[in-house]
Amino acid sequence: MRRAGLFLSGLFPVRVDQLVRNVRGYVMQKKGYRVRSVSVHVFVAILVACGLVPSFAQTESESVPVTDAMLQNPAPEDWLMWRRTLNGWGYSPLDQVTTENVGDLQLVWSRALTEGRQQGTPLAYDGVLYMPNPRDVIQAIDAVSGDLLWEHRREVPEDVGDAGLRTNNRNLAIYDRFIINTSIDGYVFALDARTGDLAWETEILDYETYRAMQGSGPIIANGKVISGRNCRKPESCVITAHDARTGEELWRRRTIPGPGEPGDETWGDVPFEDRQHVGAWMVPSYDPALNLIYVGTSVTSPAPKFMLGGTDLAHLYHNSTLALNADTGEIEWYYQHLNDHWDLDHPFERLLVDTAVTPNPAEVSWINPRITPGEQRKVITGIPGKTGVVYTLDRATGEFLWATPTVTQNVISDIDGATGAVTENSEVVFTGLGQEVFACPTWNGGKDWEAGAYSPLTNTMYMPLRNTCARMMATTTFSETEPTLRTESRSEIYSIAYRHQIAPGTDNVGTVRAISAETGETQWLYEQRTATMSLLATGGGLVFGGDNNGRFRAFDDGTGEVLWEINLGSPISGFPITFAHEGTQYLVVGTGTSSTASHFAGLTPEIRPSSGNNLFVFTLSQ
Repeated sequence: MRRAGLFLSGLFPVRVDQLVRNVRGYVMQKKGYRVRSVSVHVFVAILVACGLVPSFAQTESESVPVTDAMLQNPAPEDWLMWRRTLNGWGYSPLDQVTTENVGDLQLVWSRALTEGRQQGTPLAYDGVLYMPNPRDVIQAIDAVSGDLLWEHRREVPEDVGDAGLRTNNRNLAIYDRFIINTSIDGYVFALDARTGDLAWETEILDYETYRAMQGSGPIIANGKVISGRNCRKPESCVITAHDARTGEELWRRRTIPGPGEPGDETWGDVPFEDRQHVGAWMVPSYDPALNLIYVGTSVTSPAPKFMLGGTDLAHLYHNSTLALNADTGEIEWYYQHLNDHWDLDHPFERLLVDTAVTPNPAEVSWINPRITPGEQRKVITGIPGKTGVVYTLDRATGEFLWATPTVTQNVISDIDGATGAVTENSEVVFTGLGQEVFACPTWNGGKDWEAGAYSPLTNTMYMPLRNTCARMMATTTFSETEPTLRTESRSEIYSIAYRHQIAPGTDNVGTVRAISAETGETQWLYEQRTATMSLLATGGGLVFGGDNNGRFRAFDDGTGEVLWEINLGSPISGFPITFAHEGTQYLVVGTGTSSTASHFAGLTPEIRPSSGNNLFVFTLSQ
């Protein structure tokens, strides 16, 4: 059969789908985007004949550079950073997709992503998705059609893998007309958002001398590119700020104190060069009113503190929340969540919430006795570390307000409500080589880099959590042969050998827990066999999230009822987002491989998803 055509001003027949693609391509080119295959010379004639050129000139003028004001109060249709807003919520006010119609979601398009560990978050702005791929590949994709507009493949040294540097890329930043990222080989760089051409780059660390993994990208705080990193040597354990327009370095803050600096005494007589691995490897949050950046840090290397000067030392600033002055990088306050002997990092998302504080003693384990129930506070809350413990602090001062566990854990025995001081369980603290302990959670949590979300509609945080434990042994001697069991792992960096298992008393690895930010009460709990992954909350009363078995689903944010589900085949390893374009709301999620997906698969060997790196986009059926 002959396909339907459309006659325009008697010129010639044009297929409708081709018409749409070419119009969109023409608009993108007019905006300055480099488009791969567009018949512009033909389409200009069509547009002129139809009198459509003036309307597209207006569209061109609407493509404006991204400003600090836009980042600090983004338009509902945009997703301009990792968790959409600088407060880390992972929430969109879009409400076209609701609890009533979510069952009508359908796939619009999908496309394959590059090989490697896929944990990316797309940005959505002005009809374009900017997608970080593994190994420093960045793509600009038409958000409606899925067509590739441009692709930037950074020239990465071949030996970065030999240096132990991983190639996952969780997020990008956008500012002015730049797409900004940090690279595997130790740079911060900016691309022209219209073409993908390199605009500027600045070396932060020589990757051959200072191994620093850039698994996560930056945020923008008042025109400054703020980035952290995983690290080994103390000189590489830095948080940095760069001018977002020029790449000029403005400040850098080490997370390990040197001789004579505050916190130096917490390392005892450990030489500075042996103070290692306090990384800030996830994405910060930022409060513009307080001008404070909030970032979390990781464990030391080795993890057992008897190997590092003694178990009585705090080893600042590992496993802490740091509140940094955004202009100078100075530490305004810090709070240490755990003196970590097991690799239970605390670098994950910090939720900045203004809320009444009324922790319920029946459900919250540790409460500051000075709290006046119901008082309004500016808090920093969430589950910042692998222990699965919720911590709520005053975000202006760092004062401890309340904390409570959400999963099986035996590494913390007490938290002093008056001071916030944490007491570790001495029964599982390593004191010598060859010692074995049974600790919960294990090194992938509890909670890990997969992000939770917060909804202001319910004043509730939603967290993807896992029920895991491990038998651990402190050692510096490892066999050269690979472990024979999928549940075994070894870490020379942390000097621990692990045998992982599901926590006693359950067969389910994955949960989603809804926790009141005001009271600490669990509002609802969803449990399942396989591990759960990152979440997204929306103004439609929904929480979206996936799992290690490729299921992507929508929950009712008030009850936890599953309202919609689809099998995407591979672990939901990316961070889901939603955006709107020309009045239509879209939902985006990525699948693929990740270290946690491989780990959790070992705990549920009967579940065998594929491992394809793909991006999927959904909208309501018309």
